Amino acid sequence: MPGIDFVLPHWLYWCTLVAFPLIAMALVVRERRHGPPASASYPVAYLLWLTGGFVGLHRFYLGSLLGAGYIVLFVAVLVGNVHTRDARLALSEANNDIVRAEFLLERAVERQGENSQAAVEAQQDLTQARRERAVARDTHQRAGIATGAVAGVIAVLLLIDAVRIPPLVRRQARVQRKRPASEAGTIRGEQGPPPAPEGIWGRITAGIDQLSGFTGHFVAYWSLIAVFVYYYEVIARYVFNSPTNWAHEAMFLMFGMQYVLGGAFTLREDGHVRVDVLYQYLPRRGQAVLDIITSVFFFIFVGAMLWTGWHFARNSMMSWEVSFTEWAIQYWVVKLAIPLGALLVLLQGFAKLVRDIATVARG
Repeated sequence: MPGIDFVLPHWLYWCTLVAFPLIAMALVVRERRHGPPASASYPVAYLLWLTGGFVGLHRFYLGSLLGAGYIVLFVAVLVGNVHTRDARLALSEANNDIVRAEFLLERAVERQGENSQAAVEAQQDLTQARRERAVARDTHQRAGIATGAVAGVIAVLLLIDAVRIPPLVRRQARVQRKRPASEAGTIRGEQGPPPAPEGIWGRITAGIDQLSGFTGHFVAYWSLIAVFVYYYEVIARYVFNSPTNWAHEAMFLMFGMQYVLGGAFTLREDGHVRVDVLYQYLPRRGQAVLDIITSVFFFIFVGAMLWTGWHFARNSMMSWEVSFTEWAIQYWVVKLAIPLGALLVLLQGFAKLVRDIATVARG
């Protein structure tokens, strides 16, 4: 199988982190307005063809059991890849044995002569190593050709299906129209935050809640990016024997930014861990009083995080810091997420404090 030497460009990484959530959120809004599609859609069919076509996902999506043929061919590629890898290891060991045998033969000839017992044994080892290398090379070539041929068959079938997808989608639509209409599912709305105070403070807290909600939903869609990236990593590693040097780093940096930027949304939804042995038994007004008292420690912690995080990020931006790995991604963007996330949490904490004060004032 041919290798893959693709390295994700930095600009594509950052553009994906911005564009992918926006597109996904727009699609969700569109589906909520118009409802889910009544039958198979062209974009989903081609997406499955592109990302999972080698195992026939697009065929299964379109109601065709011929997708099972792709699975059989893909398993054959995996098996052939294992044999190719084993043959490559055997060929490497044979090359090492030849180098070692040549070295021992040269030493034996220099010390004891060509007709010595040590030289004869070294020559026999060298001949045996060369014979094993020839066998390993032949096995490696045959396994590679066979695996490549099966992969070629999959590629040809995918090209054919790329043309066949539109009629298959239309056929699926006709099948769906013949079935009894079922009630469309409804999407349950989110449970919003507690009622906010009226007036300008209510509008401020509502605006902060919307900002935290947008940020939380935005970074949540990054998890889908991880699915595609690790999917590519698995295919590159186990199908093409070409592990990447960027997939793991890209994802743990992304999840680190998701962690700090999603804190405000988690606070809005009251999802942070708390010690509620007594808190859960208090009335709503008592809980609000306790939250107001403990908010002092909250603002001290978040304020320190914002201050130190900004200095941390500023120093990184001044030096245009990059990672010390081979990928050398920009670290200053990642570190800038720390004060930004702290600012969002600070704003959401302020909104919660305003609501708690309003709750206590209402009595």
